[in-house]
Amino acid sequence: MALGPFYVADKLKGGDGMRGIALFMRHGETAWNREGRVMGRNPIELDADGRAQVEASVPFARLIKPELIVTSPLARARQSAEIIAAGVGGVPIAEDPQLSEVQYGRWEGMVYDDLLEDEEYLNYRDHPLDEPTPGGETIAQVQSRGVEAVRRAIGDNSGRRILFVSHGDIIRTVLCHFMRLELAHFRRIRVDNAAFSGFQLIGDFAEIKFLNLLPDPDRAFVSPFESKKTASR
Repeated sequence: MALGPFYVADKLKGGDGMRGIALFMRHGETAWNREGRVMGRNPIELDADGRAQVEASVPFARLIKPELIVTSPLARARQSAEIIAAGVGGVPIAEDPQLSEVQYGRWEGMVYDDLLEDEEYLNYRDHPLDEPTPGGETIAQVQSRGVEAVRRAIGDNSGRRILFVSHGDIIRTVLCHFMRLELAHFRRIRVDNAAFSGFQLIGDFAEIKFLNLLPDPDRAFVSPFESKKTASR
């Protein structure tokens, strides 16, 4: 047997501070997702396909047995949380605005192809740690508020399994923090709509249990949206 599990076992049985299981789900798909349109803080709701995605994830949610759901207050996340809560038997839901989507300012409502002609976006794309969005957030600030929300919920609910329903870049940056992955690489983690990730937290140690689990794994190998420019090539 490999020695890695021995180290993890020692960590999980010892240590001081908070402990619990943090589970993550990105909200279900919206029409704007398929269009490659920036949603940001817009109150975009799940469409029929998005609801079906989340409902298809309920059987797995039952297996991981969340005891509390903490969600972004944005409509698409709250609706996803409600579907999961009902599907697993009425788990309580709390909202935390720190789990809300990145503030994208004037980029909100724009599609990917338009952003490729926006110099401010191109600069942000290449330097996300240094440049804020037009809404005023750097990716480091996004990570900071996401991690704070997770730590607060785990600290207030020691030993419980908490499902955090949030948005793609929030989840990516939080996972980077607990994986000790440099934030510059946050875009290497795929986070699909209605996909689950999770880790167990003991003090300052986290064991990653799974990343981006989908009820339909083939979806992870296709683009989540279609670009008119790339499609025409």
